[in-house]
Amino acid sequence: MPFKDECRLCGRVLPYSYLRRCLRCGKLFCLDCMVPEVSTGDTKRLLCLNCARRIVAPTRKGKYEALADYLKFRAAFTDSVRLSFAKIDGIIGDNLPINAYRSETWWENSPENAHAKAWLEAGWETKEVNLKEGYVTFQKTKNTQKTALKKRRKREEQNMKPFTPPPAKIFRRRQPSKTKIAKLYARLKNIERQKAAQPKLRGSLKPKPAQEKRVFKPKSE
Repeated sequence: MPFKDECRLCGRVLPYSYLRRCLRCGKLFCLDCMVPEVSTGDTKRLLCLNCARRIVAPTRKGKYEALADYLKFRAAFTDSVRLSFAKIDGIIGDNLPINAYRSETWWENSPENAHAKAWLEAGWETKEVNLKEGYVTFQKTKNTQKTALKKRRKREEQNMKPFTPPPAKIFRRRQPSKTKIAKLYARLKNIERQKAAQPKLRGSLKPKPAQEKRVFKPKSE
């Protein structure tokens, strides 16, 4: 009897010849619960339906994660942010619930609520809510302000430090080795010997200047 195992998705018990291992999660699945990998186009590379779904449609972030990211960005250069409800709608890419327009309790800094948890984890809290004019003011928490002040002081201290140039490299001439000196000396000696061995010719082979030619010009008969 061939060895059998259970498909992790549909739960059917099938022989190993009908089962394949997923390239991403490494679990065994039947051929009906697997699809070929689209990125490479290789039909032999199989993925389970769960892994394929995660690749095609990855899990989305929370609705208010975009607001938390926006507040983290503003934290670099300000301690207080005033946002209208319409602006928040544009940041999160969706409409705020009706309670946000009608009740101030929706804007309370309670970590039990998903929307409040998003801005609290980002280091912000609501300070003022105006339902008439439709805006809310966020302020940095004390811990976030302390860390920002520490970073600012550290930068100022680094800027106040005197500039210390890097140590200069002292150029030192390398003395030639004795072998090189001996080779150069031998080469000079050879050049001197070659000059001494050449026969000396009488007279000068240099051309005479024009004035000397005119003065010592032989008289024509």
